[in-house]
Amino acid sequence: MTEILLVVLALAMALAFLRLVRGPSLADRVVALDVVATAAVAVLIVRAVDHDQPVLLDVAVALALITFVGTVAFASYVERRARR
Repeated sequence: MTEILLVVLALAMALAFLRLVRGPSLADRVVALDVVATAAVAVLIVRAVDHDQPVLLDVAVALALITFVGTVAFASYVERRARR
């Protein structure tokens, strides 16, 4: 079951990475990067549970927080740019 989940997450990451490369807009690329990071967090959580490595959960939480802050910063940037 874990292998199937990891394959699905890898497929999601590959498709999001394709959108990240192709664009067309900056917003598309940021959302794709957010999807890649979210899938990476999910992979870390699956691996932590499967291999009984709780330290990976700490890494997953840190990555999720960094991704969240980046998304909020981008949203703030887009909002400021729209006001001009």
